[in-house]
Amino acid sequence: MNSSAKQIEDLFPGWLITLIIFGAVVLLIALAVSAFFVPEIRVLHALQALIYVAIIILAKRNSSWGLGAGVLISIAWNCLSIFITRLFQAGADQLSFLIHTGQVTRPDTLMVFFAGIGHFILIFACIVAFIKSKPGKTQWAQFFGGGLLAVAYLVLIATIAAPR
Repeated sequence: MNSSAKQIEDLFPGWLITLIIFGAVVLLIALAVSAFFVPEIRVLHALQALIYVAIIILAKRNSSWGLGAGVLISIAWNCLSIFITRLFQAGADQLSFLIHTGQVTRPDTLMVFFAGIGHFILIFACIVAFIKSKPGKTQWAQFFGGGLLAVAYLVLIATIAAPR
């Protein structure tokens, strides 16, 4: 293992990077499944998937920008789906219906529940990774800058690509 890889491993143990990747992959799968069942959101979800790919790449490079994006996009998305649209709760209802009947009436709504779980995983893992890096002022600025850029990008693509 070279010294750069060793430094990253010391900061972010393997389980932490694995957790970040796992959370992002859950989100990518949820976006793909939703897009499969609702063709009108395919472009939006393809553009949104880029956020999670960037988070994986940046987190693996120990980037405060990527960790901030992971935390703030997840908080924004979960707040929207839990408190505004309530699709997280509707997705949990779909999961309960699936467990009890073996059927799903709204697979896209079920995916919102799994996406919410993926976001909770990202929030936890990215915060732990960021704190373990013992950030200075510059890293804090990058953390919030990355998060604000990710949220701004989400608002932009939702404005441009969301179905009307």
